[in-house]
Amino acid sequence: MGDEMTFFAAYETVLRRWPVEVRSVDVPSPYGSTRVQICGPKDGVPLVLLPGGGVTSVAWFANVGSLARAHRVYAVDLMGDIGRSVHDGAPLHDADDLMAWLDTLFDELDLDGAHLCGHSYGAWMALTYALHAPHRLGRLALLDPANCFAGMSLRYLVRALPMLLKPTAERVRAFHRWETGRDPEDPAWQAFLDSTATTRRSKVIAMRRPKAQDLSACTVATLVLLAERSRAHDAQRVAAAARRLLPEASVTILSSASHHSIPTERPAELNHLLTQFLA
Repeated sequence: MGDEMTFFAAYETVLRRWPVEVRSVDVPSPYGSTRVQICGPKDGVPLVLLPGGGVTSVAWFANVGSLARAHRVYAVDLMGDIGRSVHDGAPLHDADDLMAWLDTLFDELDLDGAHLCGHSYGAWMALTYALHAPHRLGRLALLDPANCFAGMSLRYLVRALPMLLKPTAERVRAFHRWETGRDPEDPAWQAFLDSTATTRRSKVIAMRRPKAQDLSACTVATLVLLAERSRAHDAQRVAAAARRLLPEASVTILSSASHHSIPTERPAELNHLLTQFLA
């Protein structure tokens, strides 16, 4: 209980750092309730944000100030992952269940026509949803997407293994420092990352790479922003594959970013490119 209280206290601390007024809602679904942080003008074009695995909706603290100027932002705690979404309904077996969960979220919040943006695991989920329900989306933005266009680095996966098998705050911090080359600039974000070590996920779905023929048929306007210093995969290889598989997509490599420093560290260029694309 103490570990859980520490985690939720750190979660709320980061959420209070958001530079905009936020309303938190719990959206029902057959899988359980989904926590969504809502901000921005009520008449703004809806923008749904799906975070990377293990970091929750609060991870967008460095981006919502820019994104919420023109958009009604819906930042989601992923079903099955840590956070304030409660997975107490139907089991999550595979990507089809995640897509059904997102369908319910879009239904309940009336999000048809929304733009969709995801990071890492959330980017894989966002791309999968764009292939599942392209008619429901405006535009699609993928931030250093994991296992979407090319495989992940074996070295990265091996390095992550001790943290996944027996997580501690020290192991989480060491892995983050190895991947990004530095500690986070925001101490509240560091404290949140530390607190995730003892928080359990109910079900994280394995990321199956989309088929080439499905990607080539994708009709959703897409932006792919890759981290040049990402250790999760080879950014140049992913960029080449994305350009080949999604020839209409805009693909950009951010020189100062790593996989885990998107979108929280030094976000000015990322925010500029995102808002420009979504406009």
